[in-house]
Amino acid sequence: MSDAAPTEHFEHTEHAEHAAHSGDPFLALVAVTIAILAVIAAFIGSLETIETAATIDAKNEAVLFQDKATDTWNFYQAKSFKKNLYEVAAVLAGPGANADNFKALAKKNGDDQLSIQLQAKTEEDMTEQKLRSSQKHEHRHQILTVAVTLLHISIAIATIAIVRQGARWPWYTALVLGALGCIGAAYAYV
Repeated sequence: MSDAAPTEHFEHTEHAEHAAHSGDPFLALVAVTIAILAVIAAFIGSLETIETAATIDAKNEAVLFQDKATDTWNFYQAKSFKKNLYEVAAVLAGPGANADNFKALAKKNGDDQLSIQLQAKTEEDMTEQKLRSSQKHEHRHQILTVAVTLLHISIAIATIAIVRQGARWPWYTALVLGALGCIGAAYAYV
């Protein structure tokens, strides 16, 4: 939405107010239609903003989980390196207490690797889950952007019915565009 949008609504509201005072029931109906369309547009605009924030939030969480997964895989590699060093030390130490100690340390690091690997895979799965969530919210945002745009256009066209002193085609067109905007907004959540 642009910065000019709020003042644009005031202009349409002024036209609607003049129409309501004119005494023509059709113009009063158009004025009420404009008010209803403006409320719906504001509501859908709020949903659009919520979906934008949810998109950003999910992407940020995906980055954090990916960072955690990278750190966990680095820890896994460190355990692997230590395990290999202890295995080499056990062989080089020959038979005896030091060899048994090195073998036990190698086994412990190998066992640790299993739980670390599971944790890293879980964090990678969470990254994917957050990326999918982000795509879902972004898709909703795009649909809601079109829906709220249709509603804004319908408000502007409804105003033409007032300016043209009771021309009905702009009002019918505004109703159709407003309905399409509402259907589009509902479709975003299907």
